[in-house]
Amino acid sequence: MNASQAAVFDAALAGRPARLVGDDGRILPVAVQRWLAPADGEDDWLLDRCIGPTLDLGCGPGRLVAELAGRGVPALGVDCSHSAVRQCHSRGAPVLHRDVFAPLPGEGRWHHVLLADGNIGIGGDPVRLLLRCAALLRPDGTMLVEAEHPGAGLWRGAARLQVAGAATGPWFPWAVAGLQTLAALAAQLGLRIGNRHCGGRCFIELRHVSGR
Repeated sequence: MNASQAAVFDAALAGRPARLVGDDGRILPVAVQRWLAPADGEDDWLLDRCIGPTLDLGCGPGRLVAELAGRGVPALGVDCSHSAVRQCHSRGAPVLHRDVFAPLPGEGRWHHVLLADGNIGIGGDPVRLLLRCAALLRPDGTMLVEAEHPGAGLWRGAARLQVAGAATGPWFPWAVAGLQTLAALAAQLGLRIGNRHCGGRCFIELRHVSGR
């Protein structure tokens, strides 16, 4: 997703009701109010596993980065929405305005990479994104990824955001991966599958194995 595509999220980040619509008409998960709220509830499953320098890809308004900073964990958010970056700054959260596939600081040295709130969909290709995360991690570092419920399978296509009171945004590539599907993709890439959680939300821990 480039900066012009990300700009459509600015209206949603102002708190307006929004929905993400796929090119086949399906309604895709989007949880704007959770993005805007402080970290809480099931976010702790992700946060408690971040014990070293952490990179939050597609950090949005920065609730996870801000919480990690408050816990004394070095963290950096990355987002290509100007509004998201401004909100991160207002929370005192370190953030870069950048595409997740562009060069980033500390490549190959991060302890943890977060892909929360459906961000496994970034770029429309979960395999490419997982490989990008692996390149950012140090050997034995972990990806902490939010997935959809196991029955969601894999969907790849184009999507656009519809925000109340705003023009419908441009199409951009997106993907959705269920928990079992994501685990299978990770195994094919040689990632070690760690803990999983599936309650109101689903998460999986993937470890970057040295030499892979």
